[in-house]
Amino acid sequence: MQRFGRLAVAGLLAMGVAAGAAKAQDKGALRVYFADVEGGQATLFVTPKGESLLVDTGWPGFNGRDADRIVELCKKAGVGKIDNVLITHFHIDHVGGVPQLAAKMPIGRFIDHGDNTETNDAATTTAWEAYQKTVSAGKYARLSVKPGDVLPIKGMRVEVVSGNGDVIGKQLAGGGAGGTNAACESTPMRDEEKSENDRSLGMMITFGKLRILDLGDLTWAKERPLMCPVDKLGKVDVYIVSHHGMDRSGSEALVTAVAPRVAIMDNGAQKGGSQPAWTVVEASPRIAGGKGDLWQVHTAEGSDAAHNVAEKRIANLAGPDSGHSLELIGRRDGSFSVVNERTGETVPYSAQ
Repeated sequence: MQRFGRLAVAGLLAMGVAAGAAKAQDKGALRVYFADVEGGQATLFVTPKGESLLVDTGWPGFNGRDADRIVELCKKAGVGKIDNVLITHFHIDHVGGVPQLAAKMPIGRFIDHGDNTETNDAATTTAWEAYQKTVSAGKYARLSVKPGDVLPIKGMRVEVVSGNGDVIGKQLAGGGAGGTNAACESTPMRDEEKSENDRSLGMMITFGKLRILDLGDLTWAKERPLMCPVDKLGKVDVYIVSHHGMDRSGSEALVTAVAPRVAIMDNGAQKGGSQPAWTVVEASPRIAGGKGDLWQVHTAEGSDAAHNVAEKRIANLAGPDSGHSLELIGRRDGSFSVVNERTGETVPYSAQ
């Protein structure tokens, strides 16, 4: 009994030391919050240096629902001012929340791909005009960027890989980029949409050894030059699933090449999470091989159980709107964790 007691105490002490080490390590972590904006996008990055980057702002209307949810995540993250708001493109589910958010939260700078070109769609034109009005009225800094640019953000590297219909001309460092992508031959070509989706700002976010890819709603045709015939991106740890899991983006050629360890799909209950796009992600090499996971912001209610992940990997289940988020805690050694706000569960992923 005495020996058992000593062993138990030693075990508890070891656990406490490990927990303390993890807590200390997380003080220097990158935190990423995936807001529930019902099939739009609003992803908040907070660096260890305290600088913040919000990628997109969700929808307008709904009594300020999306702006309120972003503000709540900012409070949770200890962010009193959003230093950078990056707009991937000017569709209403990405830029629509700007006026409401600006009325509730101090913002330093707006980043975009340049002016809107989709003038034949009323909703897009309205969202673009509201964005312009907000930026000019608030006298915010506005920075328009292009592929190859590195954003002026402290604490992580954010390299633009696509924007305004163009992509980077050479491969990125790291991730094994530069090889021939065999999946190109089996993945069909598609025509451009000639919409703002084609012009999405896409980014490779690097934090130490951790690599996160966000291409906004970049379409099948426009993402192809990033990985065909030569893979310019390389493998990533985290893939923010393009276009909310709609099958107009995220081709097999892309997802096979980047081979994420974890994919996070910011779908809504009734938008995104399509069976074809879901299947492509689930079949990607490391997820299919049991070395990673797909997470969803919502159960895709228009799909079946076979094309939704297990409930423990979903922030919001079918039923009343709950507004739960997902959180990613990233570390410089390449390890990270994903937290499901709905359940409180934290799932760790070791460094590779």
